[in-house]
Amino acid sequence: MTSSLNKLHVAFLGTSLPRECGLATFSQDMMDEIEQIPDFHTPFIIAVNNNKSYAYGSQVMGQIGQHNRSDYHKTATELNHSTIDLLVIQHEFGIYGGESGEYVLDLAEKLKIPFIVIFHTVLSKPSPKQCMIMKRLAELSFKAVTMVQNKVQDLHEVYGIAREKIAMYHHGVPMVDTESRIELKARYGYTDRQILSTFGFLSPGKGIEYAIEAMRGVVAKHPEALYIIWGKTHPVVKQEVGEVYRQKLTELVAMLGLGRNVLFVDKHLTQEEVVQSLVLSDIYLTPYLGKDQAVSGTLAYGIGYGRVVISTPYRYAVEMLADGRGLLADFHDSTSLEAHILNILDHPELKAEMEKKTLALGSTMMWSEVAKSYAVLFRETIAGSYDLKGSAV
Repeated sequence: MTSSLNKLHVAFLGTSLPRECGLATFSQDMMDEIEQIPDFHTPFIIAVNNNKSYAYGSQVMGQIGQHNRSDYHKTATELNHSTIDLLVIQHEFGIYGGESGEYVLDLAEKLKIPFIVIFHTVLSKPSPKQCMIMKRLAELSFKAVTMVQNKVQDLHEVYGIAREKIAMYHHGVPMVDTESRIELKARYGYTDRQILSTFGFLSPGKGIEYAIEAMRGVVAKHPEALYIIWGKTHPVVKQEVGEVYRQKLTELVAMLGLGRNVLFVDKHLTQEEVVQSLVLSDIYLTPYLGKDQAVSGTLAYGIGYGRVVISTPYRYAVEMLADGRGLLADFHDSTSLEAHILNILDHPELKAEMEKKTLALGSTMMWSEVAKSYAVLFRETIAGSYDLKGSAV
């Protein structure tokens, strides 16, 4: 047990920057905040690699080859003999090796230090293997964390995880000082334009084509409207099929004659650029196609910075945009998106009211606040740490 006189040592398991991955950004943001809390040492991370190598920084204490099963056993042994008091497992099925990422269980089952698991994806209809993996991780963990309240029920009823094992914390949002919307629009040359935006990795599941189709009707009434699509193609998508999706979207823009009203920014945004893209926006769009999406970091950012959000009704959006914090359009429906966009652009008083409501929630989602809740959980876990067979560590 760690002495109360000593600082606590926490390590994370998952992808790590500079790998371009939302989960890697999530881990880094949390580690940066935990480092600022006086009773914690600078956190470390064990980086899970795909078939590429990365120039990692000093916070990476070890690496696991995604498909190298022996690495999982080796890492567990090293952690058991280290000064690490707690491991935080970031869970996505696709980043670990084996069927549905089952190799992560090799590490979890051999681990003798306590761990918590953060589930970034919670499927309503998992495969038997997916269900088994998540249930087993939760059984072995001190706590299983979700970032959506309505997924607590799924974790209990679908995955059979005991309710007392489940905790819910918001997806954190980084605090970045930036100029106002008016100042940013002036700097980028958009002073007289209504800006709509989407950011994140491009992939077919994002539904961007429906937002582009909606712009045709929007521009008929608001020729000053500009839809900016920020971000590179998802690395996995690009590796498998190249730029097919981006090309499809650019062809759609040309076909609809929207060259002046839709702009692609094909780059991986820095954290500062992400925040600037949101702050200069009048409307943030997430027209995703998958109704079971458990969490969206991009939507969390939009709420964190108090933007009007128009989204399709996937699970996370339904919860986060309740009580007048945003508008929900139908899936696969550009007409529905268009109607909601026009409603906001035509009614500035509605836009102002929605921004106020969204910011009220968003202010509670900043990493500086969310990390404090995680710190409480980390202390509780370490203080009550027992191995999985019931003997004190």
